[in-house]
Amino acid sequence: MDTNALAALLFPNVTATPADMEARFPERQLPEGAVVSRMAPSPTGFVHLGNLVQGLISERMCHQSGGVFFLRVEDTDAKREVPGAVEVLIDTMERYHIRYDEGATKTGDNGAYGPYRQRQRADIYHVFAKQLVLQGEAYPCFCTEEELTAMRAEQEAKKVNFGYYGPYAVWRDRPLEDVKAQLDAGKPWVLRYRSTGSIEHKFKFVDLVKGEIDVTENDMDHVLLKSDGIPTYHFAHAVDDHLMRTTHVVRGDEWLATLPFHLQLFRSLGWKPPKYLHIGPLQKMDGESKRKLSKRKDPELALTYYRQEGFSVDAVYEYIMTVLNSNFEDWRRQNPDAPIDDFRFSAKKMNPAGALFDAVKLRDVSKNVLSRLTADEIYDEIMAWAVDFDRDLYDRFAADPAYAKAILGIGRGGKKPRKDFAVFADVRPYLDFFYDDLFEMKDAVPDAFRKEDVKAALAGFAATYDAGDDAVTWFDKIKAVAEGLGFAADMKEYRQNPEAFPGSVADVSMFLRLAVTGRVNSPDMYDVMQVLGQARVLARIDAMRQTL
Repeated sequence: MDTNALAALLFPNVTATPADMEARFPERQLPEGAVVSRMAPSPTGFVHLGNLVQGLISERMCHQSGGVFFLRVEDTDAKREVPGAVEVLIDTMERYHIRYDEGATKTGDNGAYGPYRQRQRADIYHVFAKQLVLQGEAYPCFCTEEELTAMRAEQEAKKVNFGYYGPYAVWRDRPLEDVKAQLDAGKPWVLRYRSTGSIEHKFKFVDLVKGEIDVTENDMDHVLLKSDGIPTYHFAHAVDDHLMRTTHVVRGDEWLATLPFHLQLFRSLGWKPPKYLHIGPLQKMDGESKRKLSKRKDPELALTYYRQEGFSVDAVYEYIMTVLNSNFEDWRRQNPDAPIDDFRFSAKKMNPAGALFDAVKLRDVSKNVLSRLTADEIYDEIMAWAVDFDRDLYDRFAADPAYAKAILGIGRGGKKPRKDFAVFADVRPYLDFFYDDLFEMKDAVPDAFRKEDVKAALAGFAATYDAGDDAVTWFDKIKAVAEGLGFAADMKEYRQNPEAFPGSVADVSMFLRLAVTGRVNSPDMYDVMQVLGQARVLARIDAMRQTL
């Protein structure tokens, strides 16, 4: 086969050379060891937790090393593209603090290595497609869909591997005259890679997550260019990752099956392949076994779920870090107030089998994250969520921000801040008693206590209550009420001989808590009363007395 003549037939308008492309996209001038990586989604409109995991890993490796993180849109499959999907992805990743240094934007491109949308790079791919033809490593295939279907049926009948290879690669060695005849007849064609691999051969490969693995050679003549001239993912990603000077590729381990072909492409094109990190899927427990998170079964796979439920961005981000790096939790305990970017992410700490999604753990992490926020910070985050998902709560907070922040400020600060809610959807049931129209008695006085004692305790406290008292004076008054009823004012004394008393000062406090909040568990009662104000406290105490 005269490969020069074949290349001229297939690519008559391609005059640029690989050397021209190398000059157009020169090596990046970065510090030694700097990582260049990318997020390269397909614009299908569904942004999921796996996108966030991949983006976080790549972004951390790049920015920790002084490298470059870029966004490339892999839109070669026009049938699956959803209008506006790129904008949705950019907004979502921006929301989750995945910061790009260059790449596709909502209005175009930012960076010297673009275009960053693959359908706009067809002329670049054709340069290297022509080069592979010149090298005798690519050829046109004119098989129709009907012929390929018949081929698959024959393979199924013979119980052999499916695909275009060996004796089934019917256009691999056809003479130039046959090719020219098909072209003259206007027949559509795809460009296929001419594989020299054998499934009888294996080789060692070192993945930065999986470690050393055995890989079987590729023997398939995969498609490089589709009939419309647009490349397949396989070809496009190899060309782009080389020209964009990508050093590390993070992707799901479902791509391990095509790794042999990708390595063949890099070798045929004379390029050093990037280092690969194939990450396991996010999984969850389903009964006694694990399974991969499913778009159909598991709403928590979609990032929109976390927004709707009211998880803060920082909580989701921090949770992902806990499942990616086994040492993150220890670091966080030692550095409770440090920004998360101070943590040194390491691919070596990742679980090769993939991370296990734990909804309970996510809520625990979220409680910790939210507890570290100031009242102003948590107020702003709640408002940003409530404007879309709880308009009544938004309106209440907006009507009196100072009152809302006073509520949210209870128990914040110090070494052991309160952890009352994990998601913003928990806020309303947590603080509803602060609003008279939402207040209701959710708990009742335990039957062990006489109503007369409860009424007397409420009356005794009301008679001496002064909102101007400090916390010590306030509690001394509660102890005095307890003693007056014969209840133990000293908890140590009560624990030593509980039968000697009808109750303790803790029980008197519980009566007050019920009257003021309608529940037996609430934030610090002194602070609650300070926020509610004396008139409202006394009114609620009196209302409970009337019902007993």
